Amino acid sequence: MNQTILITGASTGIGKETAKLFLAKGWNVIATMRNPENETELTSSGNVLVTKLDVLDQDSITNAVNEGIKAFGKIDVLLNNAGYGAYGPLEAFSREKIVRQFDTNVIGLLDVTKALLPHFRTNKSGTIVNISSIGGKMGFPLGALYHGTKFAVEGISEALKYEVEQFGGKVKIVEPGAIATDFTSRSIDISNDESLTEYQPLLGKVMAAVGTMFESASPASVVANVIYQAATDGTDQLRYTAGEDAKAIVGLRDEADDETFLNAIKNQFGI
Repeated sequence: MNQTILITGASTGIGKETAKLFLAKGWNVIATMRNPENETELTSSGNVLVTKLDVLDQDSITNAVNEGIKAFGKIDVLLNNAGYGAYGPLEAFSREKIVRQFDTNVIGLLDVTKALLPHFRTNKSGTIVNISSIGGKMGFPLGALYHGTKFAVEGISEALKYEVEQFGGKVKIVEPGAIATDFTSRSIDISNDESLTEYQPLLGKVMAAVGTMFESASPASVVANVIYQAATDGTDQLRYTAGEDAKAIVGLRDEADDETFLNAIKNQFGI
């Protein structure tokens, strides 16, 4: 029987590329998204279920999981991919936007994971792959909210690994660097208040540097291949970097002391 993966945030970017790769490898794919009625490419495959899942909507999570199990009998892998990045001076964010960032990237991930855990536990197997970021290993300027959520994903994943091992499950973390998706246009929420004059030079430099970083970004297929490796290699490896820039930056973070690393980041952003 073919194995099955449930993917959140499968409408674009990493999620869609991963869905296409797993389909090509002969897997069943439950491709979930907030607006499944707009999806046309993935629906052309016979072993895919395109269905609604909004990580902020508990009922949609439950329904997607139940529909997936009904369609394919069993779910073997969960890919927690849905998320976005909130950037800007902390003072410029409303509390509503702060809560939305953590609800989407952290609470939503926990809700989806919790919805699958009984199924995995019953089957005495199941792999959870959580999309973190190099931003889960270090913080970039103006990313207090986004990096806070990705640091949380790292901690959640590391701790959860011990739990799921009790019934034969696995947890994997994938840490991409700059990836050529619509992340910078569709998945970044910039908040700013120009009256906060002290932060404006920093904001300008950071946005310029981010644009430069994404000029040499890796394609989303690079991350999809790493996700496939994490889901299928049968090892207990916890973390996987995706992209040459990710390997270099994570390597520097692991080797350098805080002062050295933070100064390197300042130089990178010209601040």
